[in-house]
Amino acid sequence: MSSADFSKCLLRGVSVLCMAVYLSACGTVPASNVKSNAKLSPVSRITLDLVQLPKPKDKIAVAVYAFRDQTGQFKPSPDSSYSTSVTQGAASMLVKALNDSGWYTPVEREGLQNLLTERKIVRAIESTTEKGKPAINLPGLMPASLIIEGGVIAYESNVRTGGKGANYLGIGANDSYRIDQVTVNLRMVDIRSGQVLDTVSVTKTIYSYQFNSSIYAFVSYQRLLQEEAGFTTNEPAQLAVREAIESAVIHLTAQGVRDRLLTLESDEDINAPVIQAYLKETQESVRGVPTPENAPNIGFTERSAKNQLSAVRPLMPQAADPTSLKISTSLSPPPEKTVYGDDSSFSMSATQETLR
Repeated sequence: MSSADFSKCLLRGVSVLCMAVYLSACGTVPASNVKSNAKLSPVSRITLDLVQLPKPKDKIAVAVYAFRDQTGQFKPSPDSSYSTSVTQGAASMLVKALNDSGWYTPVEREGLQNLLTERKIVRAIESTTEKGKPAINLPGLMPASLIIEGGVIAYESNVRTGGKGANYLGIGANDSYRIDQVTVNLRMVDIRSGQVLDTVSVTKTIYSYQFNSSIYAFVSYQRLLQEEAGFTTNEPAQLAVREAIESAVIHLTAQGVRDRLLTLESDEDINAPVIQAYLKETQESVRGVPTPENAPNIGFTERSAKNQLSAVRPLMPQAADPTSLKISTSLSPPPEKTVYGDDSSFSMSATQETLR
């Protein structure tokens, strides 16, 4: 076989190979007109860890006033200069993560003005209730024992990039990747003293990958073969932020348990695999060395004995029936206290016993 014939055979073989790569690449990318129904957001391993936390002795009411994007980062061109790099709904993600953990009872604070407006409407209806009709029972708002503060504090683009490729006689392929990272910070504040009980920062990478293949070669005299194929996968940034928030909630809870700022239903639950995994991850981060697999479980810290007396507890009983907060309007026995509203035509009496 002459060198010319060998070159033709080689070129045809490579062409067939590249066409196979092209078809396989096309098979991994759905057509643009394919539609799917809405479904719940996918869960990650961190989400499963969050819902598997051991039970607390008491659920703690927490308030989230704001959890904003503090990075100031915008998407690079050619995207819109008004589009931020990270989601602006991180506060909603944090509230859901706190609720899913089973340790906290989130109370509405971000939309507090809307809530107060609705309560004013109810009170306006109640004040004009006709005699003989039952008044609308509106219990007081639940106070929070903790405030969760923080935000998305960093977003770094192109932390690491790379790729590889090859081309021979107009036939080639290449792939590349890019890694970004986002960092969130949470801190737990005790409303009794204003003390920051604990704080944690969690970093999550965002991975992007791109593959391209192309052919530009003459397969025979005056016959040109030209082909291009490729696909790109980008990890959704909002899912990365959600995962970082969920991980931060677990770390904050595990550290609070370790220091006895938060109380377990049973002290033996500190040996639960999910608690130990995150406590060891914290230990590795502080020491800078990996924890041996046969290392003993991490127990309560030395300061736990002092913190046990001042552990965070609900300011109001969680099992209390809201209807039990209703103030009696009975005139018998004679009232010991009388409370007058702003309107001189409205008055309410209550005994000392019912105000407790």
